[in-house]
Amino acid sequence: MKEALVKKFGSNAVRELEVREGELPLLLVEINARTNVSVLVTDGLRNYKMPVPEKEEGKEHNELYFCLPSYWEIDELENPRMNWVFHWIQRLAKYVQEKETWFGHGHTMPAGKEKQAISETMKQNHFMLSQPLLLQSELQPIEIDGKMIHFLAIIPIYEDECTYKLSRGTKKFVAKFTRKGNSENLDDFRVSTIRHFLKVF
Repeated sequence: MKEALVKKFGSNAVRELEVREGELPLLLVEINARTNVSVLVTDGLRNYKMPVPEKEEGKEHNELYFCLPSYWEIDELENPRMNWVFHWIQRLAKYVQEKETWFGHGHTMPAGKEKQAISETMKQNHFMLSQPLLLQSELQPIEIDGKMIHFLAIIPIYEDECTYKLSRGTKKFVAKFTRKGNSENLDDFRVSTIRHFLKVF
């Protein structure tokens, strides 16, 4: 994986991160082609062959990623405001393997049983997995060891957005989400895309 990403983005753009024993290796990739972001991506989830349904055939091998905005200082990722990304990328990767299930575009899950805000600044309390949006061209599927590896972005969403997505479908929600200028790029200041009207009596 590292070799493939180095070939695509350059040797200075990709580095390995330290992880705890038993955790999946992680890579940090700086992408400066169209947009100045960094990608925190798993390096090994692809070895688990997901039991996808027939209509998703060909997408059995995936890596998860968070897209980190330019205003996040990479050297400050131990900051509690930012280090939740390490916890959740490992937790989701572990979940899909232990439950012997699969992840795909549009899958949603709460941020823990209590559905608490992800961090002090990131008030969303759910996640949605998505095919690359902002990084659609940069993170095209790549072939490694004869396997086609797809990338799934982890996007924090609000509970009302999750409800809208579940009731209206992934396609309609993603269309509404992106029309507002949103993508997988994390944004501490993003508000919900679902309008709330004040009832006047």
